[in-house]
Amino acid sequence: MDISHLRQEYTKFELDISTVNTDPFEQFKKWFDEASASDILEPNAMCLSTVSENQRPSSRIVLLKTISNSGFVFFTNYCSKKGNELEVNPNGSLLFFWKELERQVRIEGKIQKISEQESIDYFDSRPIGNRIGAIVSPQSQRIIDRKNLDDQIQALLEKPQSIHKPSHWGGYVLIPDYFEFWQGRQSRLHDRIVYDKINKSNWEIYRVAP
Repeated sequence: MDISHLRQEYTKFELDISTVNTDPFEQFKKWFDEASASDILEPNAMCLSTVSENQRPSSRIVLLKTISNSGFVFFTNYCSKKGNELEVNPNGSLLFFWKELERQVRIEGKIQKISEQESIDYFDSRPIGNRIGAIVSPQSQRIIDRKNLDDQIQALLEKPQSIHKPSHWGGYVLIPDYFEFWQGRQSRLHDRIVYDKINKSNWEIYRVAP
């Protein structure tokens, strides 16, 4: 199958350094609000990339759950592949792709666990099925089949009072030091505006070539 001729021209919007917000968090929130209003399925879906101790990268889609004052929060199993990689290498990146708006946002920084109470509060707000799934799934570990999982799920459904956040599950926050806002343009001459962190409260903003 020849896919070399598949291409799409991007013509919807422009992005100029003179009009972006000086705060990358506010610029992200603006774009996120526009994505949320554009009938995009799960605009909070993002590609999370981590790196193992032997420098092998891996990526997966997770859901952004909170934009805090310090960063971008997601939840997962601490013993999963990504959790194990973050234990040895806290560097990570996020990628949002909103094809309907012909936009991408890349965010890089350090990832650390949020507080236990924040994780408990979010866990308790989830649908019961999601809470049970977090308890019974040995995420990323090899299993023989689904039967054991299904049996554990049924057992917990019969004892809902025993459903509490497990110690192996909780939230992480990526604290960014780099943002790149990408707006698709015609002939692959895309607009790319970068925010590079200088210090605690200041960012250098510049354009890079497509």
